Amino acid sequence: MKIPEVKSLAELKQYATDEARVFLFLYRGGSQQSECALKNLEAIYEKMEGIILYRANVEVVHDIHIEYNITTVPSLLEFNNGKLKNIVKGCNPPEFYKAYFENSLFAAQASESNSRKEVKVYTTPTCTYCNALKSHLRKHHIPFQEIDVSIDDAAAEEMVRKSGQRGVPQIEIDSQIIVGFDKKRIDQMLGITE
Repeated sequence: MKIPEVKSLAELKQYATDEARVFLFLYRGGSQQSECALKNLEAIYEKMEGIILYRANVEVVHDIHIEYNITTVPSLLEFNNGKLKNIVKGCNPPEFYKAYFENSLFAAQASESNSRKEVKVYTTPTCTYCNALKSHLRKHHIPFQEIDVSIDDAAAEEMVRKSGQRGVPQIEIDSQIIVGFDKKRIDQMLGITE
């Protein structure tokens, strides 16, 4: 199944405002990296329900990448209530996109409940403790926003400003930072009992 095309910035803004979570894949036709990412995204798009995903070729649509200061493609943009929330660059394997979409949809569903704590996890793709932390949160059905600081310089700077440290994982629970996978402290703050 093909991912629907967006023809302009105005069209994208309309879609992004109408829905809580919208994804846009920016690519360049004929580019090997773009074709790789598009193929992997379309494989996931066919199998997952609830994903609102569009695509735009930067050679045809000239205003979107300029509006959001996107200088390299392929890039997957995530919008939350009309605001750009995250950018994933390059060609990633289908499993990566599946996990990314599942986490975003899971976080969106859970955020509808006001009784939950706001949880952000600062990670990098190669960090084993990051993966252990995310698995622990998923196991206990704790919704979280994952922020990959290897691709988001602003988020990396914000993480360092908040904690004074560069190491990952870092978890932010209702504005309180925990550096590393301190399971006992995390469980205590989130009310997890095993």
